[in-house]
Amino acid sequence: MGRFVFKLPDVGEGTAEAELAAWHVKVGDPVAEDQIVAEVMTDKATVEITAPVAGVVSKLHGEPGQMLAVRGPLVEFEVEGAGNAAAEESQPAPLSLEGRGAGGEGDTASGQSAPVAAAPVEAAAPAPQPAGGVTPTPAPPPSRGRGIERDPNQKPLASPAVRRRARELGVELQFVTGSGPAGRIEHGDLDAFLAGGARPAPTVTGGAPTFARAEGTTEVKIIGLRRKIAEKMAESVRRIPHITYVEEIDVTALEELRAHLNAQNKGTDRPKLNLLPFLARAMVVALRDQPQINAHYDDEAGILTQHAPVHLGIAAQTPNGLMVPVVRHAEARDVYDTANEIARVSAAAKSGKAAKDELSGSTITITSLGTLGGVVHTPIINHPEVAIVGPNKIQERVVVRDGQMVVRKMMNLSSSFDHRIVDGHDAAVFIQRIKGLLEQPATLWM
Repeated sequence: MGRFVFKLPDVGEGTAEAELAAWHVKVGDPVAEDQIVAEVMTDKATVEITAPVAGVVSKLHGEPGQMLAVRGPLVEFEVEGAGNAAAEESQPAPLSLEGRGAGGEGDTASGQSAPVAAAPVEAAAPAPQPAGGVTPTPAPPPSRGRGIERDPNQKPLASPAVRRRARELGVELQFVTGSGPAGRIEHGDLDAFLAGGARPAPTVTGGAPTFARAEGTTEVKIIGLRRKIAEKMAESVRRIPHITYVEEIDVTALEELRAHLNAQNKGTDRPKLNLLPFLARAMVVALRDQPQINAHYDDEAGILTQHAPVHLGIAAQTPNGLMVPVVRHAEARDVYDTANEIARVSAAAKSGKAAKDELSGSTITITSLGTLGGVVHTPIINHPEVAIVGPNKIQERVVVRDGQMVVRKMMNLSSSFDHRIVDGHDAAVFIQRIKGLLEQPATLWM
C-alpha cells in the first residue's frame, strides 16, 4: 500500500485560496476515481472537487469554513502500489467555474479527467493490519428503506433538492440510509424510506395523539455562501442609514392587461408574463427624472456615481442562498425581452451556472417573494446601491372608489433608500411615479 497526497487544485483565474465548504467523505471511506470528495468556494463559484485516484481516505486537511491554500494538501489516500510516483509529472488543471455540478475536474482533449499533481511519499508506512494479516474489506452500503440513526453531529449528505423534498414530506434525513457515494441520500432513498413504513408518526393513545418531547440543541456553523450573505447584509445595514417607504397600488388594470397578453400569446414562443417585467419598466421610466437613485455611493471617497444604463438586480432565492443576478440594460428591453432575461439569469443563478458578470454590476435592485410576499417588508439595500424596491403579494381588497365600496386587486410596494443620498420627499416622488405608471399601464410605453 502507498500514500497519495491530493493537493487542492487551482480553482481558476489566479485564486490563491478557497474556503472549504463541505466534506463528502470521511476518514476510512473507500473512494472511487472521480468521486466527489469535497466542495470549496471562491468569490466566484462553488466547485466540487473529485478524487484523482481510487483508494481509502486516510486523512482530511481542514474543517468546513476554513480557508485552504491552492496546491496545499487536501486529502490523503491509501492506494494500491508504492504511492503516487506515477503522477509526479502531472500538473494540476484549472477547474471549471461553471458552479455546482461542474464536476470540479479539468478536461483533457479526450474528455477524460486531467491528472492533478500531488506530493508523492515514497516511504509511507503501511496501513495497520488486523490479526492474521488480512486487509479489511469495506462494508457494502446499507440497503435502501431501512432507517438508521447517525451521530447527532454528523450532517447527512444530500442535494438541496433532496433536502427540500424531505422537508415537504416531513422526513428527518438523520434517519434515512443513503445509497449514493459516501452515503449521499438520493430521491430513491426517500421513496424507499417511506415505502418501508419508516416515516415517524405520532402514536395514538385513547383516541388522542401524543408526541415525544424534543431535547438538545444543534449548532450550525455559518460558512460558504451563507457566511458571505451574512457579511454582505451586515455591511449594508451598518454602512447605510435606511429609510423605508411603503405605498398601496391598485393593479387591477395591470392584471387585466397581463392576463390578456398571456392568453393572446398562448402557444407562441413569447414568455408568460408576471408582475416583474412591468415593474422593471416602471422603474426605468421613473428613473429618467431621478438619476441619483440609479447610482452607487462610495461613502469612503464621498462620490456618488450616477449610471445612465439601468442594470437591474433581481434578488433570487437559490438552493445555496440569496443571489442577485443582473438584467443588463433594462432601459433598452421591452416587456417580453425583460421577462426572458429575468428568467434566464435567475435560472443560471439557481443552477449555479451564472457567470461572474451576471452576478455583479447592478445599479438598483428588485426583491420579490412572489405569492409569499406578505403585506409589507423592509428590504435591505444591495450596497453600494442607494435603492431597492420590493413588491408584496397581490390580493383582492375592498376599497372606496368614487364613494362606493368595490373589490380591487391591490398590492403594497415596499422600498428602501439610502437616506444620505435620497431624501424622504424624493423617495416618495419616485414611488408615486411608479404607482401612477402601474395603475395606468398604457403609460408605461408613452
